Formats: sequence, structure tokens, C-alpha cells
Amino acid sequence: MSLRPGPQLRAIATVQVALAERSYDILVGGEVLARDDRWIPLVQARQVALVSNLTVAPLHAAPVLKALREHAAQVIEVLLPDGEACKDWQHLQRIFDALLGHRFDRRCVLVALGGGVVGDMTGFAAACYQRGVDFIQMPTTLLAQVDSSVGGKTGINHPAGKNMIGAFHQPRLVVADTGWLATLPARERSAGLAEVIKHGAIADVTYLQAVVDDLAALRRADPLALQRAVVRSCEIKAAVVGEDERENDRRAILNFGHTFGHAIEAGLGYGTWLHGEAVGAGMVLAADLSERLGLLSASERGLLVAAIAEAGLPVRAPDWGFEAYLHWMSADKKARAGIPRFVLLEGLGKAVVCTVDAHRLRQTLASCTGPPAV
Repeated sequence: MSLRPGPQLRAIATVQVALAERSYDILVGGEVLARDDRWIPLVQARQVALVSNLTVAPLHAAPVLKALREHAAQVIEVLLPDGEACKDWQHLQRIFDALLGHRFDRRCVLVALGGGVVGDMTGFAAACYQRGVDFIQMPTTLLAQVDSSVGGKTGINHPAGKNMIGAFHQPRLVVADTGWLATLPARERSAGLAEVIKHGAIADVTYLQAVVDDLAALRRADPLALQRAVVRSCEIKAAVVGEDERENDRRAILNFGHTFGHAIEAGLGYGTWLHGEAVGAGMVLAADLSERLGLLSASERGLLVAAIAEAGLPVRAPDWGFEAYLHWMSADKKARAGIPRFVLLEGLGKAVVCTVDAHRLRQTLASCTGPPAV
């Protein structure tokens, strides 16, 4: 397998999330709204609210608004501040205020144009407004295109834990325009690569090696290399979501690196590290723990850690000590009665969810924490 450009990928690619009557397509490629009309029936003659943020809107909102206004009965724009720190009740209320202020009815459609924060908040608003309305994901970051826009997880943060308040609410369509990724700062692209690497690590070692081979192209935003990566990551996530929509079992493997990563985000303060940066360091911790338990070889751990470092992500987590990490990880959604559970690797390409003894966890935290460079 190679992520290098191929002529067959110049067309819009389609990945389906198969969930019976809630199934939907992910459209991946350049200039999707102009080249593919599958979004039009979803907004035709309906009230549409485009939700974005103050960073993304000046870059991408104008052509999206123009396209929506050609087909919708009414279009409004709701702008939020940028950043994870705004993923809370106060800023969610702005979406509801706009919908109610413009008398949006139950046939309205919300469109999320932005990264994971915008997508999660818009989806949660759609799940709640008049007990549930349609929404469309238009992710503009690599992390959102390969991960957060797919699967219907929506929500906001709480000071006691990340994404602890929310709902499962599937979008009607995901428009992953890889052209939008050209405007991302290098740090944001690296953050997205954390989720790309994660998908290979948990489900497809051949894909992981292809990502490693093409990291330079991905970091410089080669459009066709990005399209291949977005497509394969979405295929992996769609397959897992199709088996376990509400994370009762298998879907938990998508949280590889996230038990540690969410603790890092909460402990530092949301927005201090990007989500992908925290997940990158979290995967290093999870790989170390996997090796200590005899599940992962030293060479496999080394390959994964090298890929994370080459992607421009931190490979050391903040050094807070065992008790502080245990406090934050006990609030993780995978925890049972306050006991954290971890997604670990039984070799590259195969993930498992388990509890671990405190001694091994202390060893991992002592080995993989320290002064990080972000």
C-alpha cells in the first residue's frame, strides 16, 4: 500500500458509514461542494445554520454560504470563538440563541464548518434542538476529517473531564474537502497526523507503514497524499462505528492514547495542547505500557514512537506524578467505578481494552513523562 498520489484518487472518493437507516456518506476530495451534488437535497428549501468559528470563517465560509444560499430557504451564520477552551455550555448556548432567534423549525439543518470543537458542538446542538434535527459535517482540519467528524460523537467539555456531556447523533453527510487543509498551520497538521497514526496502530499495520513512508508529504499538505490518508482513516473508523455505534465494546479501541491524552488536556487546561498533541504523547505512554505488559515488542514500540516524533508531536507527557494522572484518568468515559481502563496494543494493528496494575502504570509514567517541547 502507498499513500503516494495516484490518478485514481483525483475523483471524489466516497466512504460509507453503514448504520441501517442512519447510514451516511463521507465525501473526500478537492472542491467537493462544486463537484458533487449529494449535499443539495439535504438543504433544499430548508432553514440552514452554518456554525463556524472566528478563525475558519474568514478563510472558508464565503463560498460555503454562497452555495447554501442557492438552494436553502434561509441561511444564517453562527460564529464561535476558536479553541478547546470554548467547548462549554456558555458557547453552546449561542447556537440555541441563534436558532430560536430566527425561529428555526424542526426541519432545519445545522452545518458544522470547522475543526473538532465546532463539529462536536454543532452536532450536540443538533441532537438537542427540538429533540433532534439534521446536521452536516464540513471538517476543515485534518484531525476532524480523519476522526472527530465521523461516528456521531457530539458534546462539550466539563472542568472535571473532556467530552463528559454529550450525545450520539449521526450527521447526514460528511464533506471532507482536502483543499481546506492547505490553510492549516503546520502545528494543526501534525495534530491531525496523531489520529492518522492511531488508526494504523490499532487496525492496519500496512497502513501505518505507508503513513510512516509518506510523513514528509503529509506534513507539507500534499493534496493527493492527504486524500489517501483521509480515505483510509475514514474506512477504518467507519468499519468500527458500524460494528459498535455507541461504544459498548469494540469502538473503545478508537481511544488508543486517549485515556492519557484526555488527562493531559484536562490537567494542562483545555487548549494549552492541541488534542492531537495530547493523543500523540498518550500513544507513547500506551505503547510503553503495552510493552511492559508483554503485549508489544520493543521494536514495534520503537517504530510507533519514531512515527509520532517524525510527525512533529510530543513524545513526553507532563510530569505530574502518579496521583495526579490517576485523578484525571478516573474520570475517563472508559473507566468503571472510577478505575481507569486503557486501550493497549497486542502487536501493531491489534488493540485491546484492559485494566492494569498500579505498579506498571507508575513505571510507565516515570519513564515517559518529563519536560515536553510544544
